[in-house]
Amino acid sequence: MSKGVLVDVTRCIGCRSCQVSCKSWNDLPAKLGEFSNNWDSPGKLSADTWTNVNYYIIEEGDQLKWRFVKKQCMHCNEPACESACFTHSFVKTKEGAVIYKPTDANKDYCVGCRYCMIACPFGVPGFQWDKAFPYVLKCRFCYDRMQEGIEPACVTSCPTQTLTYGDREELLALAWSMINNDPRYVKHVYGEKEYGGTSWLYISDVPFDKLGFRTEAYGQPVTQRSIPSLTWDVLKWTPYIFFGWGAVLTIMRAYTKRRAEVHDESELYEPVDNK
Repeated sequence: MSKGVLVDVTRCIGCRSCQVSCKSWNDLPAKLGEFSNNWDSPGKLSADTWTNVNYYIIEEGDQLKWRFVKKQCMHCNEPACESACFTHSFVKTKEGAVIYKPTDANKDYCVGCRYCMIACPFGVPGFQWDKAFPYVLKCRFCYDRMQEGIEPACVTSCPTQTLTYGDREELLALAWSMINNDPRYVKHVYGEKEYGGTSWLYISDVPFDKLGFRTEAYGQPVTQRSIPSLTWDVLKWTPYIFFGWGAVLTIMRAYTKRRAEVHDESELYEPVDNK
């Protein structure tokens, strides 16, 4: 079964142990100027920061809620990055992780085109802008640990059990059980259906649109269909358009050629006026 992580936003205290363990396990640099004393430091994901925790202050009537949200690659069930990559550098594994093929060690397939960055609906992949031969990097779900039956580094370091690792379907059942048994929670599991579903699932007592989650696109709720399935609706007609347009051009060429031949023949046999 595909693996996943259930994130309970109500339990996160913003300690950022997940950030530290992620950088430590994946040997990611902590660059000068990237960190500060701000609560949202570092403020966004990048090629060197594969997970981060942002904070949000929500006012609900006379109540003030302070919530921390961990963000990383969502590891979509049908990843847009994999679909957009013409070198097929990214692959979706049976365990649920979206990684460079075959084990993240061979990144030579990547040509740095950044199509995956454009395709990702969550804006996750980061480009190595300071490298002479750059790659596009992101969270790889600790795939090396996953293959050994070990939880991701961020999960093991969380002191409040905000992160629960397991089979995705079982986590979904757990999420809905928690929601149905506790009226605090919003009646929604983010990641269950968004963009075809993701391996990372979130439950919260605050509406997701107030926590920086993408809930709308162009004024409409985000699609429950995967990005590849949406693009396929258009791309599937490409062969028909290609051959159909080719046939039209061939017919037009044959028609104009025949008209030119008829015109030349008429001029050849046109009677000459000797008067």
